[in-house]
Amino acid sequence: MLLETPVFRLPTPVFQLRSFNSGLPTSGFQQKNPHLCTILNLTNLFSFPIKYHEPVFRPPSEAYSLILQVTIGCSWNRCAFCEMYTSKKFNFRPEEEIFTEIDKMAEFFPDTRKIFLADGNAMVLSSEKLLRILAYLNQKFPRLTRISAYAIPKDLKNKTLDELTALQKAGLKLIYVGIETGDDVLLDLINKGETAESTFNSMNKAKEAGIKSSVMIINGLGGRKYSSLHAMNSAKVVNLVQPEFLSTLVLSFPFGVGHFRTKFGGEFIEMNILDLLHEQKLFISNLNLNETVFRSDHASNYLVLKGILNRDQQNLIAQLNMAIQAPEHANLRKEWERGL
Repeated sequence: MLLETPVFRLPTPVFQLRSFNSGLPTSGFQQKNPHLCTILNLTNLFSFPIKYHEPVFRPPSEAYSLILQVTIGCSWNRCAFCEMYTSKKFNFRPEEEIFTEIDKMAEFFPDTRKIFLADGNAMVLSSEKLLRILAYLNQKFPRLTRISAYAIPKDLKNKTLDELTALQKAGLKLIYVGIETGDDVLLDLINKGETAESTFNSMNKAKEAGIKSSVMIINGLGGRKYSSLHAMNSAKVVNLVQPEFLSTLVLSFPFGVGHFRTKFGGEFIEMNILDLLHEQKLFISNLNLNETVFRSDHASNYLVLKGILNRDQQNLIAQLNMAIQAPEHANLRKEWERGL
């Protein structure tokens, strides 16, 4: 799922930026790296060097990363649950335009260590173009340690193992992949364009190339009717993938549940908070992972969970049991505290 943290182009002084602002590393980044901000002066506080095609989204874990848009929108853009890029027509950005923005950003933040390639699936670019972009980023940012991007399984399928290995060696260290569900029936109902097998095969190839993965599963995606199959089959796929990072997000309805039902390919019965907690428990109970960092702390989640799986599996299940038995004492997020 790509329902992540939205970011917006610079409307305020640099030193007042908060985590939802775009491209420019946030105030936390600046506090950790004050030397990066010394070159900013009153004449450029309102002249951010990149013109973003809004809205722009990034994973929460990329809060301290520089964001570079290499594509516009999402090349698939048909998933029933996702409204992130419906306002955009997918397009490849001209390479010379990308390089010009890299030059400008290198002047502002020459010591940047992490860069996130936007939009929805930058990995759709040809390996040749990606390699040229990665090479130029490494040239212009000598202290760069990690480049990351969103990807969909079909992007990985369309690249050879040698191509993925070359991308990893050029600096692409992490990909964010929305698995969403491991249930083939539900994958068809949400029009994901993937199967559990295609997802596993693609992710396994990326792992063989040395690229780390952060995968996402959507809690509540199939409603009550498909909840059990969704939880158990999602766990099966995640067990096969063995990602370095795993997160769960709660299905959101930015345009209302009725709008989602018109895009969902079957009967959808919305789940309440207890339903979601039971589904989360079933999912976690069926996981068999080796040192996967797990986070369920996205703004959409009611219950914040963090741990290493499977090391902390029983502890996470105990927290879920407590929330199910006494939700009023579980410090669940209220609706106004939640977001996309």
